[in-house]
Amino acid sequence: MTIDAHHHLWKYQPEEYPWIRESLKPLMKDFLSEALEEVLQKNGIRYCVAVEARATEKENEFLIALARKHTFIKGVVGWLDLRAEGLEEKLGHYAQFPILKGFRYNVQEEPDNNFLLRPGWLKGMEVFGKYHFTFDLLVYPHQLGAALELARRFPGQKFVVDHLAKPYIKDGYFDGWAVLMKALAERPNVWCKVSGMVTEADWKNWKYEDFLPYLNHLFECFGAKRLMFGSDWPVCLLAAPYRQVKDIVENFLAPLPAGDKQSIWAGTAIDFYQLKI
Repeated sequence: MTIDAHHHLWKYQPEEYPWIRESLKPLMKDFLSEALEEVLQKNGIRYCVAVEARATEKENEFLIALARKHTFIKGVVGWLDLRAEGLEEKLGHYAQFPILKGFRYNVQEEPDNNFLLRPGWLKGMEVFGKYHFTFDLLVYPHQLGAALELARRFPGQKFVVDHLAKPYIKDGYFDGWAVLMKALAERPNVWCKVSGMVTEADWKNWKYEDFLPYLNHLFECFGAKRLMFGSDWPVCLLAAPYRQVKDIVENFLAPLPAGDKQSIWAGTAIDFYQLKI
């Protein structure tokens, strides 16, 4: 069994998705459940987790509705600003939807490297922790220090780093990222998604070997039971079709024991998001 633990869905409207800039023009169209289901079936993926792609709570209702309609979507990661007024009331409302497993906020767009440690955010995280939702960390390498401190301050909160924290693979940036990811992996409440790699590499000229140092380091630090596969579809299409994204991970996992493969392909996602399979 294989689970895609990170993909997106949207009905494209420019005002709703300002992050889809002209340089990302291939993404300026609808990517909905029917198209995803076809891609998953062609690539031997049985289930998936839908992750927010726009900064509005409307996204939560949108994804929950799609998950109710399409049973191959086994989990939803919604959008929420933990600084919002009435946060506890919002979380209480969302707690009634078992398919909603956690939330994400686009920290990578925040200019403050220590955004995650701002008083308002920390106060919100204290409230958030009462409801046992997971939290996806969408950060760049220069924000990992704050992510590490956040994980230290909230040891009972389950975090997952999206897209390896977006190391600058195209530029060969490794050492600083590696140190911080190792430190994060030492926190037992932090997981990592093997996702989003191709769009951090040279879109037109990447090769499998570009990713090996990063994959080797992740496996050494986190181990299979805290790593999960994610395609980042349809964003990945900017640099590679779904099959090639999956092939990168398959090639890396080929020499590993069956148990490790099963963890990264499905077991870790089931455990982290408490998916009902």
